[in-house]
Amino acid sequence: MKIAKLTAALIAVAAASTAFANGTAPAAATPASADAWVAKMTDPTQNASAFKDPKTFVPWMNAVVDPATAMAMTNAMMNPNTSLRFMTGMMNPASMQNYMQFMDPAVSMKWMAAAMDPNFYTAAMAPFINPNLYMKWMMSPMDPRVMNMGMQALNPGMYTNWMMAPMSPQAMNAMMAPMNPATYTNWMGAAASPQTYGAMGSFIDPATYNTMMQGFNPMTMMAPFGMPVAPVAPAAAPAAQ
Repeated sequence: MKIAKLTAALIAVAAASTAFANGTAPAAATPASADAWVAKMTDPTQNASAFKDPKTFVPWMNAVVDPATAMAMTNAMMNPNTSLRFMTGMMNPASMQNYMQFMDPAVSMKWMAAAMDPNFYTAAMAPFINPNLYMKWMMSPMDPRVMNMGMQALNPGMYTNWMMAPMSPQAMNAMMAPMNPATYTNWMGAAASPQTYGAMGSFIDPATYNTMMQGFNPMTMMAPFGMPVAPVAPAAAPAAQ
């Protein structure tokens, strides 16, 4: 009886998670492996995407609590290329767009709607009531990937890679970026672009005010104050050919 109740609860959780996942971003936007998740989490140009939409946050949290992600993150941190990619990404204007989009009111509205959706809470709690998650963590000390991490720490090649990293072409390009005038031009372009701020960007978009001013006649504002307003002459008819 207890097993039947547990099975029914797990089925209900899975159904709720599926219901909440309806209408999410395309599947291509969700990483399919632990390494892909780590690459996205360590990329400053897109690592905030999980917090802009509750539907994206749920698979992100499922990946975070998975021991495979922790193993992939540990391996990535021992690779100097991860730090170089992060440093290069921080100098990319796309990182500014990544974080400034939190100013978009649509982000807050999505989270307010999720706060009133029981499916969101059920989907968020699904991995914590799944026995498979705890089994993965219990078996992780015997996982070959954990053994490889321990051996990597004893590998002299890893320390050689860190010592040679400052002389790699990728590091040279990252160090030359602050001396490139195009870097600052790109940042100024991103700061002035309405797309950087989501819906709030309409306040700095000249097209918004051009639309508001279309058809605006300042002379019509004088009529309530008793000032004469010259009538607008109708448009002349086109001459007959």
